[in-house]
Amino acid sequence: MTQQSVEPKTSAEAAGPGSRVPAGRSWLDRYFHISERGSTVAREVRGGVTTFMAMAYILLLNPLILGGEDVNGNLLSQPGLITATAFAAAATTLLMGFVGKVPLALAAGLSVSGVLASQVAPNMTWPQAMGMCVIYGVVICLLVVTGLREMIMNAIPLALKHGITMGIGLFIALIGLYKAGFVHK
Repeated sequence: MTQQSVEPKTSAEAAGPGSRVPAGRSWLDRYFHISERGSTVAREVRGGVTTFMAMAYILLLNPLILGGEDVNGNLLSQPGLITATAFAAAATTLLMGFVGKVPLALAAGLSVSGVLASQVAPNMTWPQAMGMCVIYGVVICLLVVTGLREMIMNAIPLALKHGITMGIGLFIALIGLYKAGFVHK
């Protein structure tokens, strides 16, 4: 005779299919399955506030990084960059939450912004550089959908992943030192 492990059921599972949701669960809890994942609405709100505080610097740093000139000497509007950064972060985070039902915050990647501002934009116009960003995004989506991204990431040795992460961090630090006037061309 084999032993079967009995896993604890959630209150919704214990009530059976077609039953009403137990009293006391808010629409947030029901929609996001918060209590079923072992959390509470209050804990998720605290986590959200903490995550926002940890990511808020991106609202100012991303526009500073993208504040350089393109090949024609044109600059992007700082208020426009701040607005676009905030809108993109809000839209992608809301999509991740309401469509994916996953509590992840998303925002602009500083490494992509740094490469765009320091390597791409000085060699083309800002509209062309932003077009390159769109192409980059499409390529990344294709890599994810086809499963190639995971295969590539699994093929990279851990030491190289650490080196890449350190390199990106140093690159962002160099951009900050340059923008602050500590480093000159």
